[in-house]
Amino acid sequence: MDFQRYVSQVDLSKMTLADLISTVAAAAMVFGGVVPYIPQYRTIRRTLNCDGFSTFVCFVLIIANILRVFFWFGKRFEAPLLAQSILMIAAMLAMVEVCVRVKNKSEIIQGKQHSLRDLDWTYFWRWTDFLSYVEFVLLVSAILSLTTYIFIDNDVYVESVGFLAVFIEAMLGTPQLHKNYTNKSTKGMSVSMVVMWLSGDTFKTGYFIIRESPMQFWLCGTLQICVDLLILSQVLYYSLYPSRGAALKHSS
Repeated sequence: MDFQRYVSQVDLSKMTLADLISTVAAAAMVFGGVVPYIPQYRTIRRTLNCDGFSTFVCFVLIIANILRVFFWFGKRFEAPLLAQSILMIAAMLAMVEVCVRVKNKSEIIQGKQHSLRDLDWTYFWRWTDFLSYVEFVLLVSAILSLTTYIFIDNDVYVESVGFLAVFIEAMLGTPQLHKNYTNKSTKGMSVSMVVMWLSGDTFKTGYFIIRESPMQFWLCGTLQICVDLLILSQVLYYSLYPSRGAALKHSS
């Protein structure tokens, strides 16, 4: 036991400042993507209202990160990015679960139930049972498992999966951007979440560039930063001109 402690101390003593920074950055990559959703999750649980949050944000992130996981099998990138994807999928399912639970509780009179098995595209990703979302994730994973197994040696397929993964993730904020525009308000949306998106995306894009990650990663990271800034501009606009937003909503 003492010998193991000694070896551990020696390894730590040999760790350079660059190694320490790299380790911290890797940890930030793994857990940093999930952190912005903690304020929104807590807000939904506290207010029992999820109308201001678009669950299609979860859809975008789930699809993007499933694609990224399968991209890893064709073109190995850094392990922290793979771990981040797995953690993000779990976190987005947790966000969907709380939204479904809150919506079901808030309905005084229960309406018609909708599930994935109904095959009704009108209610796609608006199902009333959480199991449907889990089944959808498993279905997408099964399809990608099959196609990746068949085309694992095809560079066009592998690069396309990688591009789709980061491009879809770059569109992360667009459902929230559209929901804010439709509501003519950002009420119910956690501003802290968007600020954390911006700081996280800025850090992430810089990490991609410094670590020389595949080009798809940092190009789409830059696009994410632009979308984050647009959402924050909505926050500023609707806070400065609330009556104008209300008038636009009424006229539409």
